[in-house]
Amino acid sequence: MASEVFPFSRSGGLGDVLGVLPEVLAGQGAQTTPSMQVTVVSPWYGSLAGQPTELWRGVLPELTSGPAPIFEVRVGEIVRSGVQYLFIDLPEFDRPGLYFDDDVHRFCLFGRTVLSVLHQIGVVPDVVHGHDWQSGLVVAYAHLAGLKTVFSVHNLQYQGRWNMEEAARWTGLPQWTLGPDALEYHGDLNLMKAGLTFADAVTTVSPTYAQEITTPEYGEGLQGLLIRLTVEGRLSGILNGLDQERWDPRTDSDVPQFGDPAGKAAATALLRKEFGLDDAPILGVVSRLADQKGIDLLIEALPELTPHWNVVVLGGGDPLLTAALSGWAQHPRVAFVGGLNEPLAHRIYAGADIFAMPSRFEPCGLSQMISMRYGTLPVVRLTGGLVDTVPADIGFRFADATPQALSAACAEARAEYDRPDVWQARMERAMALDFSWQGPAAQYMALYRRLGR
Repeated sequence: MASEVFPFSRSGGLGDVLGVLPEVLAGQGAQTTPSMQVTVVSPWYGSLAGQPTELWRGVLPELTSGPAPIFEVRVGEIVRSGVQYLFIDLPEFDRPGLYFDDDVHRFCLFGRTVLSVLHQIGVVPDVVHGHDWQSGLVVAYAHLAGLKTVFSVHNLQYQGRWNMEEAARWTGLPQWTLGPDALEYHGDLNLMKAGLTFADAVTTVSPTYAQEITTPEYGEGLQGLLIRLTVEGRLSGILNGLDQERWDPRTDSDVPQFGDPAGKAAATALLRKEFGLDDAPILGVVSRLADQKGIDLLIEALPELTPHWNVVVLGGGDPLLTAALSGWAQHPRVAFVGGLNEPLAHRIYAGADIFAMPSRFEPCGLSQMISMRYGTLPVVRLTGGLVDTVPADIGFRFADATPQALSAACAEARAEYDRPDVWQARMERAMALDFSWQGPAAQYMALYRRLGR
């Protein structure tokens, strides 16, 4: 269960994960006896990129009461690469875009429908796996129904909170579940806490993040619960993989294709020409513009960086960060493009020399994996999945979330760049790394089997 699934819906890394993991699981499950069926359930957004075949239409009694009753629910299906994708059509999701201010209400409705919809179409799950707070209520319902459950935390910062007095009637759950031992958190309904509390197993998207979220610095107020889950053996980290077919410099149609460091020069030349950059090496960034991502640290470091680097940034988000980068784009060595632009993202990953991720926290991160696939060496803060994926002999790592620490790591990278043999060796090691989903999928498969016993 997830709020987004690439290529049908996507706003970030969650959609990317759900775009690959289910199909790899289906491939591995097909080799077992009996074979495993993977079903993915997600909302049928008004802007869904795909045309599901209507599978069922009818009334779910649990939605026909309340201030805004829903008398008809529609379910669509797309089958792809051995996976059954089900899309639940509710009036609240029939609008362009994915996320809005009323999402807690919307995903409470979604959570209440999932098991009923599966029952209507004859799907009986052995294990229910929910992703992030939007599926927290699904996990609670599955637990109460006696099903085995897994809940994956992709970003603990976003928790699906709403005033309990108003939200309590949205869940349809028994009153006892709305107390501090379950869904209540400082007077609010908390759907992230619902998933954490009721899941038989909780995973995060990297081993280091699983450790970090048990501390006050990263626990977002839930560290006490997460410590308890660790003690009980219910919390673990499984590192995300990468769609290595989508992100492959040898076949990428958006860039001059290459398979080794020597071939990368054409991609760098193209990026340099596109933005009118001089012959200084290129630092690339493709990111949400948010404090979490440390973009403010990058902006503060630009006076130290621009004498040595061209800087190309693609991203959207915080208006203040957007305005600051737009101002810096007047500098001859700084280029900024706002918003989402996947072909340009490919060109930056392929054409930059280093890729900066000064994140304050990073549950896993995919950009550092992508950049290394393209021989672009990452400069990363030592947190979360960046610790688990960027070896010290490939990337450049720093500990403190400060502009000075970022600048120092970039200075180290600049010194290495001036040693071509050393730089090429780092690039070769980066491009040889294996970030496929086969290993992580096998870990999930083992977890499902353990729960299913």
